[in-house]
Amino acid sequence: MKETAGCAEEVARELKPRENSATVLALSGELGSGKTAFTQALAKELGVSDAVVSPTFVIEKIYKLPFGKRFRHLIHIDTYRLESEEELRSIGWDEIYSEPENLIVVEWPERVSGLIPEDALRIEFKFIDDETREIFRK
Repeated sequence: MKETAGCAEEVARELKPRENSATVLALSGELGSGKTAFTQALAKELGVSDAVVSPTFVIEKIYKLPFGKRFRHLIHIDTYRLESEEELRSIGWDEIYSEPENLIVVEWPERVSGLIPEDALRIEFKFIDDETREIFRK
């Protein structure tokens, strides 16, 4: 977990808003590989004081970031239960993606690959054992 937090801290320092659209992080990996733990650490680093939980059943959670941060909202999306890109569009993807002050973290981006921008920061998580995960930035 310490390494996951360190990676999230490093990513948080590097993130910069885009000029014309939201910044997107695409987190891939099997169940239990650390995607949500990474998002929790990232949220903490960005100043989110609310408990960050997996949005698997609600699909999307929006966290307001403290005034003065580079982004206004952290939007955590879990597409595991979605059947199509259209389902993500129907819950407002186009609107949230069009706002440069949004930082969007998408778990399971391969399920909506046509909506993930080419320049998204892609991070892959690999489950090794109960204590070990590997994190690869692409």
